[in-house]
Amino acid sequence: MIREVDTSKITEAIRDMCIAANYGLQDDMRQRLDQAKNTEQNPLGRQILEQLEKNLAIAKEDQVPICQDTGMATVFLEIGQDVHFTGGDLTDAVNEGVRRGYVEGYLRKSVVSDPLLRVNTKDNTPCILHEEIVPGDQVTITVAPKGFGSENKSRLFMLTPADGEEGVIRSVLTAVKDAGPNACPPMVIGVGIGGNFEKCAEMAKHALTLPVDGHSELAHIRKLEETILQKINETGIGPAGLGGSTTALSVRILTYPTHIAGLPVAVNICCHVNRHERRVI
Repeated sequence: MIREVDTSKITEAIRDMCIAANYGLQDDMRQRLDQAKNTEQNPLGRQILEQLEKNLAIAKEDQVPICQDTGMATVFLEIGQDVHFTGGDLTDAVNEGVRRGYVEGYLRKSVVSDPLLRVNTKDNTPCILHEEIVPGDQVTITVAPKGFGSENKSRLFMLTPADGEEGVIRSVLTAVKDAGPNACPPMVIGVGIGGNFEKCAEMAKHALTLPVDGHSELAHIRKLEETILQKINETGIGPAGLGGSTTALSVRILTYPTHIAGLPVAVNICCHVNRHERRVI
C-alpha cells in the first residue's frame, strides 16, 4: 500500500528540528556531560564541565543557541519504499525547512554559495542531504547542525589492509591529537570504517547521531569503541584542552564491506555541542 506524504510536512518538521537542535542537546548528551563532571579528575577540567552545563541551562531557559556557530545543517532521510511524496520537490522542501528554521529561529547563517567566492546565502542553505531507501511507509528525519570548529579537524585515512585494527586506532588518535583544544573538547568521535572514499566519511558523520551511551552490536567493534575512547582520554588533553581525563565523551563506529585492497577510515570529530534531532513522519 502506497502512503502519500506531502512535502510540506517535511518542511515543517525540519524547520522545527533546526531550531530545537540548536537550542538544546539530547538527553544522552546531557547525561554524559553530567557523568563526566562527576568523574573528571582535574579540578580545572571539572570546573569547565560545570560551566558547559550552565551554558546548556541558560540556552534552554532563554531559548537561545547553545553555541554561536549554529553549523551547516546535515539532513539524513530514511525514506520508506512505500512512500510517495506529493506537493513539490523533496530536496526543495528540505532546504525550505532549513531556510525557515535558521531565519525564523534567528540562527547564525554560515553557508556561502561558492567555496572560493565566499558570498553568504543568508539563510544557511543549501544543507547537506543524505537519502536512503528503506522498507516501510515512514520517513525518518535526522537533522544534525555541525559547527566547523570541530568539522575542520576531521580526517580521512586510506589505509591498507595490513594496517589492521592498530592502524585504525592510530588514525583516530592522530586526528584527535592534531585537533587538540581547537575542536572544543570534550569531543564526540564518529568513525566510519570500510566502504570507499566517500562512504566511510558519510558513516563517520552518521555515527555522530547515534546515542553516545550506546555501542555497536558487533562485539569486535564494541571493543574497538571502548579501546579508542580509553586511549583518547589517556592523552590528557581534557576539557577545553586545559588538561584532564575527559577528552572525549563517546566513540561510535559504523562499518561497511570494502575492497580487498583497502581499509578506508574516516574520523568525524564533534565538539561537546553534539546536536541532532530525529523525527518520524
